[in-house]
Amino acid sequence: MMTDPIADMLTRVRNAGRAGHKWVDMPVSNKKVEVAKILADNHYVHAFKVLDDGRFGVLRVYLKYHEGQPVIRHLERISRPGRRHYVGVSDIPRVRNGLGMAILSTSAGLLSDRTARSEGVGGELMAVVW
Repeated sequence: MMTDPIADMLTRVRNAGRAGHKWVDMPVSNKKVEVAKILADNHYVHAFKVLDDGRFGVLRVYLKYHEGQPVIRHLERISRPGRRHYVGVSDIPRVRNGLGMAILSTSAGLLSDRTARSEGVGGELMAVVW
């Protein structure tokens, strides 16, 4: 049984990028789709699709590369099931001085750090990307 599906998703994306794959498949969930949407909206991945495999579904994330190197250089899970990490709106970190992005789970749904600051909400710091 998997206890942290978001960490599994981030690890699959990280490993596929390092291996040079064009896409990566994983079991689908609503939260994973939201994370993939945030990554696509912020140009870290090309796109994503939810495919029907006749059972539960598959989330396919199409990875993005620049000059042969993956666009996602670092992808780290911050808040874990054993140790949650919550931040207020004034404590949302600036990842790589604005060149990176943090993903937060807020009362308004999953948001990037810029969107959370502009809406004035804090929440659980899920992951950082650069």
